[in-house]
Amino acid sequence: MGKACVLGAGAWGTALAKVLAEKGFDTKLWAHQDKLAADIREARENRRYLPAFHLPPNLTATSSLEEALDGAEIVTFVVPSHAIRETAQKVKAILPKGSLICSASKGIENDTLMLMSQVFCDVLGKDIEPRLTYLSGPSFAKEVAMQMPTAVVVAGKDAGNTQSVQRAFASERLRVYSSDDVVGVEIGGAMKNVIAIAAGAIDGLGLGHNSRAGMITRGLFEIGQLATRLGGNPLTVAGLSGMGDLVLTCTGDLSRNRTVGMALGQGRKLPDILAGLGHVAEGVKTAKSAYDLSVREKVEMPITHEVFQVLYQDKDARQAVVSIMTRELRSER
Repeated sequence: MGKACVLGAGAWGTALAKVLAEKGFDTKLWAHQDKLAADIREARENRRYLPAFHLPPNLTATSSLEEALDGAEIVTFVVPSHAIRETAQKVKAILPKGSLICSASKGIENDTLMLMSQVFCDVLGKDIEPRLTYLSGPSFAKEVAMQMPTAVVVAGKDAGNTQSVQRAFASERLRVYSSDDVVGVEIGGAMKNVIAIAAGAIDGLGLGHNSRAGMITRGLFEIGQLATRLGGNPLTVAGLSGMGDLVLTCTGDLSRNRTVGMALGQGRKLPDILAGLGHVAEGVKTAKSAYDLSVREKVEMPITHEVFQVLYQDKDARQAVVSIMTRELRSER
């Protein structure tokens, strides 16, 4: 099957590396920390981020980018979204010629307000765009590692390259669909984390199923509004990277962003929540980017604005719910 490289040895990166190795790829998993890479090699599992899953013998962890990328035909970025730019800059000069690039990182860059696709083109050059693809959809790392049936989508500008990545990841346990709507897939993957914080706060406040369902539904509307404004297809938002990922992240007990929201609803402060989480909750950083992006693009996104105020302006979560519920009445669409 050839060689594959996965950059980022968190839970999701490890799960995707396991998928590729099980497909027959000679897979290198790059960890930023020497200690983590050594521990994965010694234990044959990622005891820190994805414990209890034995890794195939054709999967090797390394902290050397040169070793990880050597001869790789598919390079998958799974570092946190705020580290995409730095990581892309580090690998720019050593990316194997002609390698396909897949991003499984979900977010919007702070300050520049760029999607991950824009960050990649900014760093690696516009001519690399046909080789870039983006994987998203409802997929907890633990369940993928357990080989539970999962459906995701991969988007790209070049149909042939997108289908090649689609085939690389697809198996009888992981169904992969293809799409040409990069913007729609990226916005869905990034924004669902923000809405999941709101849904988690609803649960933390003990406000019931009605409240959560309303929050998810109106959150999906906000995602669609932003995606459409940026050139995405609104139908994409109704698919795996939109509704699918949103429902999973807003309701699943394995959701880090929902966990953050629940703790906020229970009255805990953000620094304490993040200190005890142990993993990255992408929605925290994305909430700021999404807020700024909605202001720039003049898109009305009340849930996103309230999440931003709770996270960054210390607004009480219960008061945020009141603010949303007492807005001016209007048509649903």
